[in-house]
Amino acid sequence: MKIPILDLSPAYRELQADLDAAYRRVMDSGQFLLGRELAAFEEEFARAVGTAHCIGVANGLEALQLVLMARGVGPGDEVIVPAHGYIATWLAVTHTGAMPVPCECDEGTFNLDPARIAALITPRTRAILPIHLYGQCADMAAINLIAVKHGLLVLEDAAQAHGARIQSGAAGSLGNAAGFSFYPSKNLGAFADAGAITTNDGDLAGKLRALRNYGSRERYHHEALGLNSRLDELSAAALRVKLPALAAWNARRSVLASRYRAQLAKVGDLILPFVPAASEPVWHLFVVRTTHRTALQQHLTAQGIGTQIHYPIPPHLSGAYGHPTSGAKRWRRGDFPIAEKLADEVLSLPIGPHHTAEQIDTVCGAVRSFFNQR
Repeated sequence: MKIPILDLSPAYRELQADLDAAYRRVMDSGQFLLGRELAAFEEEFARAVGTAHCIGVANGLEALQLVLMARGVGPGDEVIVPAHGYIATWLAVTHTGAMPVPCECDEGTFNLDPARIAALITPRTRAILPIHLYGQCADMAAINLIAVKHGLLVLEDAAQAHGARIQSGAAGSLGNAAGFSFYPSKNLGAFADAGAITTNDGDLAGKLRALRNYGSRERYHHEALGLNSRLDELSAAALRVKLPALAAWNARRSVLASRYRAQLAKVGDLILPFVPAASEPVWHLFVVRTTHRTALQQHLTAQGIGTQIHYPIPPHLSGAYGHPTSGAKRWRRGDFPIAEKLADEVLSLPIGPHHTAEQIDTVCGAVRSFFNQR
């Protein structure tokens, strides 16, 4: 049995009639940017997240970058970011001219550890940028308390957390603003790069609508140095079709995650994801940890089981941030030992709304057989 880590084609087949109709609707309209589909999706996604505003943009990285730009974050400023996560979060800060300041993560949840934030705050700190990593919300109550005390912007990176919740609400509604990615493999994915920003701040939303469109609210009148970062009509139309399916797809992921957690408890040195009591993750990824990662991955590959490492190189050790032109501090191995340990041990197992219970059982059996042989 070949088991890919994720197969995107079944989602199209499930919704094919509606997706094809949406494509034809856009093509027949002759309108491909900043049109009716985008306006409708922005309204529908804002309602789903629980915010007053949604601004569609070209991708998740620029969603974060645009919020920082709109709030005036730039050269000389600092933004606190997780040490463990995808580099796009850091790049959004760097592209404004500000400095990413890494904060270690909680080893259980993989998310930003609020207990470590206060020690990193300086007079130059302007924002905290937590990631809801792997589909589980960061500890936003604790992060918001710190931000309010120090007058800081809280910008959620919700790229992996469409539909995730904690007691205070849904991902995307828990800070001053949030950036989403609709990259095809996300829980809510388009068929190309796409993104959005959610916020309850009407003034911020107005600035963002201008900044995504060359800094222009009125054609040929440019009030700011903006970007070309617009969510196109085809992507918006596809996302409108997929959005009503998101809750059911997330529920399927949750069932599969429970299957993993039941069958892989106390297997070898395998560490399973920790879920706090108030958290409702959406299992964008099912990430385990083991000191035998390379051997386990090879064992699973030999049996036709797809895996992936999210993420093998911490941003602070990447070539991008080791280069003098990055403007960043020259970090070295050992500077963020938890992030480095996670990078050496994490392994993502197959999970998606169209995986079957039988497939997950097969993966679990292969994992158990690996540790039984040791």
